[in-house]
Amino acid sequence: MDLITEIATFVGFALVSVASIVAVMNPASTVAVYTALTEGMSGSERTRVIRTSMEIAFIVLAFFALTGQLIFTIFNITVPAFQIAGGILLVSVATGMLGTKGEIYSSANEHIAVVPLAFPLSCGPGTITTVILLASGPEGLYGLVAVFLGIIVALGISYVGMLYGPRIFSLIGEGGLRVVPKLMAIIVLAIAIQFIINGIAAAMPQFLANLDLSGVI
Repeated sequence: MDLITEIATFVGFALVSVASIVAVMNPASTVAVYTALTEGMSGSERTRVIRTSMEIAFIVLAFFALTGQLIFTIFNITVPAFQIAGGILLVSVATGMLGTKGEIYSSANEHIAVVPLAFPLSCGPGTITTVILLASGPEGLYGLVAVFLGIIVALGISYVGMLYGPRIFSLIGEGGLRVVPKLMAIIVLAIAIQFIINGIAAAMPQFLANLDLSGVI
C-alpha cells in the first residue's frame, strides 16, 4: 500500500470515526442538560464543571478505546446491559431535574460533572460501544489515531457548546429560563427511556433463545 493510499484510507476512516462519535454522543443534549443543571452557578463553578466533565469523559473513552473489548469480555458485560444501566442512571437525573428546585443539583454540588455530564451523556453506552467497535477494526494504529481524533472533536464541540450555551439560553428571558429546565428534564427522561428500550430490545433475542420453549409447549 503506497503512501497516498494510506493517507486516503486514514482520512476516510477518520471522517467516519468523527461523524459516528459526534452523532452518537449528540453534544447538543449535553449542552442543554448542562445549561439546566448549572443555573445559579458562578462562572468559575461552571468552568470547573465543564473542564472536569470533559476530562473524565476523555479518560473513560480513551480507556475503552484501548481496552474496552477486553474489559467487556473479562466481566462478561453485554452492550444491552450497559445501555440499560446508563438509562437507569439518566432516569434518576431526570427526576432530580423535575424537582421543585433541583436541590440535589445545587451550586455546591459539582458531582453533576461526573453524572450526568460525563456519564452517561458525554461517554454513555452508545458512545463507548461506538468507540470500542471503531478501535477494534482492522485499521490498526491508524484506526486508533482516527478514533482518538473523533473523541477529541466530539468533546471539543461539547466543550464549546457548554461554554457558550448559557449565554445563548439567556437570550430567551427569565420566563424561558423557568421553562427550559423542565423541558430539558423531559428530554433527558425520554433519552433515558430510549436507552432502556434499546437495551431491552437488543437483549430480547438472546434471552428468548436461551429459554427452553420446548418445556413450555
